Amino acid sequence: MAGISLPFVALTTLCLALVASGHRLDHVEMSPLEASVPLEVVEPDQILTPPENWKVIERAGPSVRVNLVFAMKHENEEILENLLMKVSDPKSQYYGHHLSLDQLAKITTPSPETERVLFDWLERNGVKKSNCDTVRTRDFWKCGTTVSIAEKLLPGSKFCRFSNGASILLRSATSYHLPSPIADIVAFVGGVHRFPRHTGATQSPAKSVDFHLGVDPSVLRQRYNLSDTMVGSYSNNSQATAQFLEQYFHQDDLAEFMKLFVAYPHRDKVDKVVGPNDGKPGLEASLDIQYITSMGANITTWYWNTPGRDETQEPFIEWLMAITNTTTVPWVHSISYSDYEATLSTAYMKRVSAEFAKAGSRGLSFLFASGDNGAGCRETSKDKYVYNPMFPSSSPWVTTVGGTTFQKPYAISDEETDFISGGGFSTVFPRPGYQDDAVELYLNTIKPLPDQHYFNRNGRAFPDVAALSSNYWIVREKIPTPYISGTSCATPVWAGIISLVNDVRFTMGGSSLGFINPLLYEVAYQALMDVTVGCHVGCLDDEGIEGFCAGVGWDATTGWGTPDVYTMIYGQSSTFV
Repeated sequence: MAGISLPFVALTTLCLALVASGHRLDHVEMSPLEASVPLEVVEPDQILTPPENWKVIERAGPSVRVNLVFAMKHENEEILENLLMKVSDPKSQYYGHHLSLDQLAKITTPSPETERVLFDWLERNGVKKSNCDTVRTRDFWKCGTTVSIAEKLLPGSKFCRFSNGASILLRSATSYHLPSPIADIVAFVGGVHRFPRHTGATQSPAKSVDFHLGVDPSVLRQRYNLSDTMVGSYSNNSQATAQFLEQYFHQDDLAEFMKLFVAYPHRDKVDKVVGPNDGKPGLEASLDIQYITSMGANITTWYWNTPGRDETQEPFIEWLMAITNTTTVPWVHSISYSDYEATLSTAYMKRVSAEFAKAGSRGLSFLFASGDNGAGCRETSKDKYVYNPMFPSSSPWVTTVGGTTFQKPYAISDEETDFISGGGFSTVFPRPGYQDDAVELYLNTIKPLPDQHYFNRNGRAFPDVAALSSNYWIVREKIPTPYISGTSCATPVWAGIISLVNDVRFTMGGSSLGFINPLLYEVAYQALMDVTVGCHVGCLDDEGIEGFCAGVGWDATTGWGTPDVYTMIYGQSSTFV
């Protein structure tokens, strides 16, 4: 490809210039075979500028190896979503009749003609099918090649190496194009854009924390009406946390945590580790493991780690591919990973969201933290601001968990919105029908409501539920560690509770809960404790600092509220079981 023969120093200078300008190439060069085919920018709204902590270090040489992931468009996406609702809606005769992975593959596998078009194009440009791997559902293809061939395959792309001081990534500094016939069948190409962003729990300095009771499993179980006898017993029940960005836990820390804080039946070890776990214990991984195992006590637990050690990987995509390539996976997954919608392409978010629909149709429950920036805020022009929702929190096919704090921080008491609790309205996904009534009621009754220029009132509204999200205790390197906060705290709590509900359902001969939102919004919200006090942070502009506020019923800071586990399982008004 033209440009590859330039001196390497010149190429590195080019890389620096492209990154500095956020450049999108208006003119791209193609191989003679493709020259007559129209081109399309597949992800025109993808932010190309790397996060501040990532710096370009050099232009990638032509022989450097790169892995590209071709995320195929689903030809039967509407059928998939309809099936998801049929198996998730308690009014449906198919409720709980989840699909096997093989059944799912029959819906998502591209047609033979689609695969022929894809591989005719790949092989014309030097990528052999023997260098590509797929998943059980055949809707991802991962192909190994060189930078030289990748840049010919993806006109406009210019691969550079970036570093954040700890890791190195290979990414294109410019947007890529695909021939129109390929753009018709490929949603996006992974391994070209997107940088991992650190999101998750944080530890507050002791001097900045007011006196607080502190949250541990005994506090959570008392507040959420969960007795010490409520532990798992079904042998085939399971739950998992997903980790990225070199987050690890130590089995010894978990055992010490259980020794200090848990007196009821439990497991001292994680049952299965997927991926590496050979680094220092991280705050996020330690928190997730210790609270999913203490709330979902005595239930088989997996730690699923995709650290992204390959410089061409997108860890989140790799994890999704592993889920859709594995027949038997845990029923419940706690994920504390998110990014701003505004930094991601619409094509990427919609295709990733389809993976959540696939998981729900299999009976899996995906719970995502709602984020720790309140409504979020971004400047659209000088002194003009809008709210900045998070993804995957905003996907209509996941259950999103917001955060609360005790109204009386020195006692187990009623809760109010944690001001950091992520929530709001998607700018990408329209509001799903299952939440229409609840959200319309909120928008028409809550006072005050932020000015409508801040948000898309017709977007998917989140969070769906909430739990305590501040001042948790964990054990890290065998040392009890306080002041851990974030919606990352609340998410494994809810995941463990959903696992306990599954345990009862399995014991009674029922199915897993799977995608719980239709059930939650239709009737099961009655088993939750409504949070009606408090607001989260919005934009710090002339119109005030508050974003959305809590209210009676569903709201955009705490969803339907916090769990009352006894009522969720045994209450007459609950249909959780």
